[in-house]
Amino acid sequence: MTYNKDLIAGKLRRWEKYLENYRLPAWEEIPDIGLYMDQVVTLLKSYLDYMPPELKEEEIITPAAINNYVRKKIMPEPVKKKYYRNHIAYLIMVCSLKQSLSIPMLKTMIPNGLSGEELKKIYSAYALRHRLSCAYFLKEVRVLAGGILDHEPESELTTADTNDLISSAAVVSGLARLLAEKLLMLEGKGPEEEAELPDGSNG
Repeated sequence: MTYNKDLIAGKLRRWEKYLENYRLPAWEEIPDIGLYMDQVVTLLKSYLDYMPPELKEEEIITPAAINNYVRKKIMPEPVKKKYYRNHIAYLIMVCSLKQSLSIPMLKTMIPNGLSGEELKKIYSAYALRHRLSCAYFLKEVRVLAGGILDHEPESELTTADTNDLISSAAVVSGLARLLAEKLLMLEGKGPEEEAELPDGSNG
């Protein structure tokens, strides 16, 4: 595969600038007035506009997807077809994590049926962690793409080749998902139970 270095560098710099300023809404900024499905979809797409639908096999923010999340009990049911702050907070977390975690893992990470205060605490911590993770990710991209962005090499992973950048990003993404899922599997377990779980360390 061949790529235009200037095009790739320009795209990376624009994305970097965007993510530097990106924030999930604070708990208090999420509307609690009762929104209908079409309003919720529009709102979520504005909140999560860093996730372009053309890059996904399955669009995550659709009425059908949201109905599926309710049916699978990942989130509470709407109240008389209206969605409130607690519903939207669940949806922000589910939609932003769905590309990395399976449905069972999401249910472990964000239990359904949380009280308003519990959900507020979990959502607020997640929004902060999301922002910090974006900042960390951008630092790693700067290192990986140093040769494309004309930075001094900082790591043996630094490359000027877009194919190498794609390979590294894909491998890191897969390993990050495995780490998250392995840790979620340890929820509520002690050392003796952990030994019974497959961890890939034997081969």
